[in-house]
Amino acid sequence: QLQVVESGGGLVQPGGSLRLSCAVSGSTWRYYTIGWFRQAPGKEREGVSSISGSDGSTYHADSVKGRFTISRDNAKNTVYLQMNDLKPEDTAIYYCAAGSTIATLRPGRYDYWGQGTQVTVSS
Repeated sequence: QLQVVESGGGLVQPGGSLRLSCAVSGSTWRYYTIGWFRQAPGKEREGVSSISGSDGSTYHADSVKGRFTISRDNAKNTVYLQMNDLKPEDTAIYYCAAGSTIATLRPGRYDYWGQGTQVTVSS
């Protein structure tokens, strides 16, 4: 059983940056793939980025490629999502999830979910 807790959300102006953190508890967490997802009001949840537990490979949605970077610090049981050049359309609740899967943006492949953190991009 894993527990997942997100932090780092907030209000930022367009073009700004934020770093989200995902703290994962559980002795086997490093073997899990960690994914970031987001859900804007009235829209479906969409995958943003993921990082494999087995080989560290990453996968990003086309909408964030070149702007978002995902990384993991196994010593700190934490996965980070560095978000640069933020745009108003990035506004959403961001969720972190863990799953026994390859790096994928399919929400159904993840078993453990956090409560989410709000990111608002506005001037």
